[in-house]
Amino acid sequence: MKHEEYERMYRFEDTYWWFVSRRHLIVSLLETHYPRASGLRILDIGCGTGAMLEELSDFGEVTGADFALEALHFCRERNPAQTLARADARRLPFATGSFDVVTAMDVVEHIDNDKAAMSEILRVLKPGGRVFVTVPAYQSLWSEHDEALHHYRRYTSGSLKDVFQRVGLNVERLSYAVTALFPLAWMYRKAQNMLPKRREDGEKKANLIEFSAPVNRALISLLRKEADFVQRASLPFGLTVACVARKGSD
Repeated sequence: MKHEEYERMYRFEDTYWWFVSRRHLIVSLLETHYPRASGLRILDIGCGTGAMLEELSDFGEVTGADFALEALHFCRERNPAQTLARADARRLPFATGSFDVVTAMDVVEHIDNDKAAMSEILRVLKPGGRVFVTVPAYQSLWSEHDEALHHYRRYTSGSLKDVFQRVGLNVERLSYAVTALFPLAWMYRKAQNMLPKRREDGEKKANLIEFSAPVNRALISLLRKEADFVQRASLPFGLTVACVARKGSD
């Protein structure tokens, strides 16, 4: 991503409804399998500007990995003591079987060869370890937002499941999320895509629409309830696909 996108992420990540809700979704799924303070070794791939690393630290020892130096800089600004590594998700610089848990929030869509990235995640997981992934849903929602963030693709639940299964990961939970906002977001994206395209790539920006504080809080509350539901059941559509998969014990 561009440097300015990391700057925006760093400014928004602690409070903006999208980032807060996405972290809660992953943490709620983690809690279905692991108690807090359980001493896990955790790798967060594509750690961005580092807010998720703080949440994951409640479960154990966390390493943040990102290919972008800008992202690692902001992680260091947030927590100078954080364990970090510059890493290509297709060639992770960690020993086989190093981690109990791997998280990758909205990362896989940035990688040209998603199967190679999943194979590496499988390799660095301990036997019985789990990976927690979110990706953007539906190629039909492709927009300048995806281009600004340098996405290669968006997913359906089926296409994401296929990537996991092709590398030998066992899918335990697969669900759409951010379902409550899907109709409004779908209409917004379709209207946006009808507008004339801007020619300069530098003009493209991710859609971080600022809301008033009460609206932002209401969205966080709504999506927190939705994430709690995803702990128990799957939703049939949404803006995000969430998946939990496990490496076999053999």
